[in-house]
Amino acid sequence: MADKQRNLGEALSRHMKDYIVTYVFLVMSVAFVWISGRGLTDIFSQLMGRLSRNLFIVLSLIIPIVAGMGINFAITIGAMAAQVGLLLAINWELTGVLGLLVAAGITVPLGALFGFLIGGLLNKMKGQETIGSLILGYFANGAYQLLFLFIFGKLIPLSNRVTIIGATGVANTLNLTGQTGLYMVLDNLWMITFSQAVYGVSIAIALLAALLYALKKLPLVRLFRLVGMAAVASALYALPPIHRILSTIRVPAAIFVVVGLLCLFNVSIMRTKLGQRFRAVGQNRAVANASGINVNRVRVIAIMISTVFAGWGQLIFVQSLGTLQTYSAHEMVGLYAGAAILVGGASIDRATNSQAIIGCLLFHLLFVVSQDAGVRLFGDPAIGEYFRVFISYGVIAVALVMHTWRTNVNRKKQSSLAA
Repeated sequence: MADKQRNLGEALSRHMKDYIVTYVFLVMSVAFVWISGRGLTDIFSQLMGRLSRNLFIVLSLIIPIVAGMGINFAITIGAMAAQVGLLLAINWELTGVLGLLVAAGITVPLGALFGFLIGGLLNKMKGQETIGSLILGYFANGAYQLLFLFIFGKLIPLSNRVTIIGATGVANTLNLTGQTGLYMVLDNLWMITFSQAVYGVSIAIALLAALLYALKKLPLVRLFRLVGMAAVASALYALPPIHRILSTIRVPAAIFVVVGLLCLFNVSIMRTKLGQRFRAVGQNRAVANASGINVNRVRVIAIMISTVFAGWGQLIFVQSLGTLQTYSAHEMVGLYAGAAILVGGASIDRATNSQAIIGCLLFHLLFVVSQDAGVRLFGDPAIGEYFRVFISYGVIAVALVMHTWRTNVNRKKQSSLAA
């Protein structure tokens, strides 16, 4: 009995150490929701919009983390590739789903090329990939500004739809509404109520679990667990207070289907030979190399995949927003996505889909209410904006410190065992 209690205590202690940032954010989010005084329906409506715009980008960080490359802040460069594709689609007067697909198609070769170059550079700075990718993002931003200010519109001719009239360079803001026809293309493709989303997802989970159990790919315990979770979710939503708050919220189902496909891809690829190599390289490069794995090649592939996905995520973000801030829309992509996944309990060397989803939920919930809380506490909404940036850098700094601390502790343990 004493041993069980001791093991339970040790497990709880490890859990709290691993997820301390998540719990701190949960407490802060609840406190800020209360202080802000905003209605819960409005908060959840805003949160739904933020989740649909940002979750895909956060999920694009998982593969490089598993491959031992830390937080890939160079996804900023993937966002730049997407904005080039979107600019060309607007310039060619492509509208609707076709315009978005063309932009996504252009993003693939550009993102893959940039990812290949980024991966090659990060292979030269093993152990410092997180800082290296951050610096690469700043360096690429300078080249991006040169491209959009001087090369586009002067050396590469563009129409008046995207250029500054009477000058060179691309306009500071590109409007996706009206004749451009790219505003909320993916959102409006399939919009459903929150009720339809909850009951539809619950039924889908239960049916999928039953099918996997019938195919003997899911144990009975997990079948009961998944069906039970779906039933509890439906029952909670049916409660009048919760139903009253959430029933009017609209869900862009098409975007969440795309997000679900990315989650499925992240899980599926880890079961392939390439995914096993990602894990092997992430756990120990020396052992992976001794096993015959081309470590550098695997790391480059991880960054290429992440960069392309980040570009697609930026397209989802911009089309939902309705305007493209040509010279600044990409700047905070890496910072906010990195902070969000760390808030969910991920670390520099470990990340999952659930951590990305939870982190994005908590991080952006705090964003939704921080300005109102700033007004209530300090009488100034700008305090909330400053708080966002402070929190982003603070979470990343804490994650880096904790990773360094854990690495040093493991080294000491290994040294003592060797002695």
